[in-house]
Amino acid sequence: MDLRNKNKINITISEDELWENLKISNDFIFAKVMRNPELCKGLLERLLDISIDHIEYPEEQKTIDIAKDSKSIRLDVYLKDGKGTVYNVEIQTTSNKNLPKRTRYYAGMIDLNEIEKGADYSGLPQSFVIFICTFDAFGKDRWKYTFQNVCMEDKKLLLNDGTIKVFFNTTGTRGRINKDAKNILKFIESSTAEDGFTEKLAQEVAKIKENKEWQVEYMTLMMREREKYNEGRIEGAVVTYKEVGVSFDETVQRVAEKFNLSLYEAEENVKKYWI
Repeated sequence: MDLRNKNKINITISEDELWENLKISNDFIFAKVMRNPELCKGLLERLLDISIDHIEYPEEQKTIDIAKDSKSIRLDVYLKDGKGTVYNVEIQTTSNKNLPKRTRYYAGMIDLNEIEKGADYSGLPQSFVIFICTFDAFGKDRWKYTFQNVCMEDKKLLLNDGTIKVFFNTTGTRGRINKDAKNILKFIESSTAEDGFTEKLAQEVAKIKENKEWQVEYMTLMMREREKYNEGRIEGAVVTYKEVGVSFDETVQRVAEKFNLSLYEAEENVKKYWI
């Protein structure tokens, strides 16, 4: 008996169970919630402690692709208010040291997307890149971290370039933040509604889960992500086998066994990466 697997329990979760267990911290669910103008406007106003006249949606899940050979980005929540201010809002559930540079890249891509060729830089709008994190991105226990370009020789002097980057922390304990914003962050963390607005968010999440078309859309996206992941693993395996001198036929055999593919499927995959 393999003692390593003696106490191993295989747990299979059905698609329906997976869908029902999703919370607003899931980026798909969050993006759907933010398609409700009233809730989107209310969430931004409470988190940023500002007043917004109305919001506009240029398009759902905005993709910015400036050039064929550049890295494109897909923005889950991309919107504008009545003054033309651009807001990009993202849910982040995985701690990543590259988050600060990602906000820099997002802000730059938004600017390139917003300004027309030959237009004056004064036409660039005010922009917010907002990451709502289910972890503390900077380890200071703060609810909110706001970044603007500041002069190092005179900390009271701001560059005023119109870009603001904000990181929220749903696990925060320190810093000044209004109660409404704190309730939203707590709701994202625990799904517990503590006021009227978060109750509306909870109702919207429940309503989204009743939509069978969105459930199919989510499962399709999940399937595509798994396919991309498996393709990446297969490519890595093929490249490795070839580098260590494994023959084409033996590589096909190993790929078939490793990824549970037929010999035909394995051969077709190996052909793609046998360069």
